[in-house]
Amino acid sequence: MENDIMINVNNVSMRFNLASEKVNSLKEYFIKTLKRQISYNDFWALKDISFQVKRGESVGLIGLNGSGKSTLLKIIAGVLKPTTGMVQVFGEMAPLIELGAGFDFDLTARENVFLNGAILGYSHEYMEANYQDIVDFSELGPFMDTPVKNFSSGMLSRLAFAIATIGKPDVLIVDEVLSVGDFHFQGKCEERIKAMLDGGTTLLFVSHNVEQVEELCDRVVWLEHGHMRAIGPSEVYCKEYSET
Repeated sequence: MENDIMINVNNVSMRFNLASEKVNSLKEYFIKTLKRQISYNDFWALKDISFQVKRGESVGLIGLNGSGKSTLLKIIAGVLKPTTGMVQVFGEMAPLIELGAGFDFDLTARENVFLNGAILGYSHEYMEANYQDIVDFSELGPFMDTPVKNFSSGMLSRLAFAIATIGKPDVLIVDEVLSVGDFHFQGKCEERIKAMLDGGTTLLFVSHNVEQVEELCDRVVWLEHGHMRAIGPSEVYCKEYSET
């Protein structure tokens, strides 16, 4: 049903303990710890964040660096556990959060296709059947037998996006991946995301490109210093955010 909730974020807060002084080595850290010369300050990266995303909806996260966007995405993706609160994600999820996450940099691009496919839960046969689509979309045909440690950030982005979007995940999480690479490839990625949205995929999207957020997203969650400043239509709050 169109009103199905796919992502439920309920009173989520995230606290980190930050050392009060700089430590230059592991040895120095242990010595100062034993002497009780290091104290920690609580830093709340997120505080009481709540919202829901429905099936087929596209929601963008906007805010300045340090506002908590990436931390929130990592909590939703299950990479981090919130200090308080709860997150529920329903259905199959494809996270594109950190560029190159899940890659073995000593393996070739071809080998990483099957490694990432396994991580995403796809069978070897499924990856074989979709391998050429990944190569064609990423436009990395001449480089598939090259170790990915030799890839540029743009090439990594192409490969990661092509792998993550071969299937039809219920939830797609994208963090700044489209900011890497040329405009031609960014356009291809946007078109594929739009096709997935038309097919019922739910999108949670982060980008510093506010125009891109407004084009792809129905609503935005505006974070400011770990708090939710506003939530609502993208055309309203993207404009207000751009003017601040």
